[in-house]
Amino acid sequence: MKKALHGVSVLHSNAVTQLRIAHETGFDALELLPEHLFRYLEHGGTLEKFKQLMQHYQIEISCINALKRIGRHQPQERREMLDEADKICRAAQALNCPVVQVMALNEIDDLTPHDRTRILTENLTEIAAIGAQYGIKFQIEVVAFTPFNSLKQGLEIIKAVGADNVGVVIDFWHLYAGGDTTPEEVAAMNADLIYGVHFCDGRRLHPGEAWDERVQRNYQPGEGEVDIARWVAAVKQSGYNGVWCPELLSPTHWEDDLWQIAQDSMSSLTAYTQ
Repeated sequence: MKKALHGVSVLHSNAVTQLRIAHETGFDALELLPEHLFRYLEHGGTLEKFKQLMQHYQIEISCINALKRIGRHQPQERREMLDEADKICRAAQALNCPVVQVMALNEIDDLTPHDRTRILTENLTEIAAIGAQYGIKFQIEVVAFTPFNSLKQGLEIIKAVGADNVGVVIDFWHLYAGGDTTPEEVAAMNADLIYGVHFCDGRRLHPGEAWDERVQRNYQPGEGEVDIARWVAAVKQSGYNGVWCPELLSPTHWEDDLWQIAQDSMSSLTAYTQ
């Protein structure tokens, strides 16, 4: 098992600090947000200098998270999405990062299920081809608050795309809160299609409540509704033995000391997976 610090867990920090904290708290890798990386580059940093820092702290970049809104289908927006995919993949290759996360948000909510599937298949086919030029794989994260929110849908898109560099990330909260995926489905998966695990907690939507991740996910592991032990067991039963990444999307806990956030993330991951 490889353990990665998630950049969103220490959202109010920068990419260089994240490398140091990941090293000091026992992580092997960092799941890096592109906004953190590109902010670093825009203000005088270079990919070569960042690689030197990675080597200094002995931290890999396991994933760049994420290319968002992959359902963009208007011509100009789609062109921008593909350009963004190329930019992220070039950076990933330079940092020896094997995986880029992709996700649809609410850009296709108002379309028919048929059109949503068609657009996602077409877009991911082209994104996968871009990644193949750089040796990059893509993990699909299905998102609880969108119509594309179940593991079954993710696997159907992977089959439709037919590329060997597209898989999924098993995100405990998204799959639980989306309401249509069970741990048993994960346990029965082909582990080769699992490119990462997001170890996290939260709750489902309350009646009359609007979706807001910073509300429904404002929980440390063990504080929410997710039966984490059951999801962990399911992932292990699948045979997966790759990157596990505790993801803390919690405005309350983001105000804790950054080092302590990382230490708590490591402690909870270790407690549930050892």
